[in-house]
Amino acid sequence: MSGIRQHMAQLQSEWVALRHDLHAHPELAFEEHRTAGVVAEWLRRYGLEVRTGVAGTGVVGTLHGEAGEGAVVGFRADMDALPIEEQNELPYRSRHPGKMHACGHDGHTAILLGTAAVLSHLRTQLRGTVRFYFQPAEESVSGAKAMLEAGVLQEMPPRWVVALHGRPGLPLGSVGIRAGAMMASADTFDIRLKGRGGHAALPHLTEDPIVAGVQLVQAMQTLVSRESAPSDPVVLSITQFHAGNTYNVLPEEAHLAGTVRCLREQTRGKLRHRMGQMLEAMAQAWHMEGRFDWHEGVPALWNDENVTSRIAQVAERAFGKERVIWLEHPLMGAEDFAFFAQAVPSAMFFLGLGEVADWHTACFDFPDEAIAPGVEMFVRLALAEFAT
Repeated sequence: MSGIRQHMAQLQSEWVALRHDLHAHPELAFEEHRTAGVVAEWLRRYGLEVRTGVAGTGVVGTLHGEAGEGAVVGFRADMDALPIEEQNELPYRSRHPGKMHACGHDGHTAILLGTAAVLSHLRTQLRGTVRFYFQPAEESVSGAKAMLEAGVLQEMPPRWVVALHGRPGLPLGSVGIRAGAMMASADTFDIRLKGRGGHAALPHLTEDPIVAGVQLVQAMQTLVSRESAPSDPVVLSITQFHAGNTYNVLPEEAHLAGTVRCLREQTRGKLRHRMGQMLEAMAQAWHMEGRFDWHEGVPALWNDENVTSRIAQVAERAFGKERVIWLEHPLMGAEDFAFFAQAVPSAMFFLGLGEVADWHTACFDFPDEAIAPGVEMFVRLALAEFAT
């Protein structure tokens, strides 16, 4: 395992400049054409086999070790940005109005490209193959599934796949990890209540969808507080309520929408069923028509125990046991890396970013100082698998 930090030191200025370039040119889901071009150019520069146009804008790089035949392992990074107007005053701030890297995917991409560069210098120590999956459209939670449907795992089945995600609030360069449930599923829904509108001064002659909708919002919260075990976390949030457009008319229709987050598939299915039942009962009680549309998103992300243990051991050797943080609870946010984890043994860890602005805010900026620890983790994971 010699030479890791020497090669990292030689390349560090390059990947910092690379991240700044990616940050200045954010692209939304399935629009990552420039980003994909930068990724492909970097991979080719370091002698990797490159496949572009995967699921539209995805890129896959392949590095063959020179120490003999061995297993295939994979690393994944996401590339897309968010539709947010950046407020940072930086030399490399977003040049695209209304778009920015507010979740750190510029950092994730730079880390995986840095990993490819370092491992290319150390390929004589590898007796297997490393696959680098650069995924589009994580923010729309559809890119991972699209890449899997394009066959990226079938063409060279990996023994395991690992991903990271920068996390504000964890000490800079630390590794946050847990086995089992790591992040929640994420589904969305739309509810429509249709009654009989009328004059606001004569409510007894109407079927008011606003009152019915308010009661439905309150009733649905009991699905969490009274029908879900405290040991099985669930989030049900109504995030939209649209009805009416003037002061003195009760509308004919109300539209509600929101999101549901779960850790277990059984709970996910039960909640969907009970929400439909509750809407049907409420609509019947108020003599209205009710419509419930459930939009399936991503499953919960479950970290494989063996892969998680491997990550923790490598992190302890690289940074010390005190820099490995065993997370007590899963995060109720979602990650479409869950589709990878359903297909092959996989795990995601959090890379500490220190005290920076939170994800999905206009002032977020992935710290350059976090790139090197991320690269070192990926490089050491590969070398631990393949070192001669």
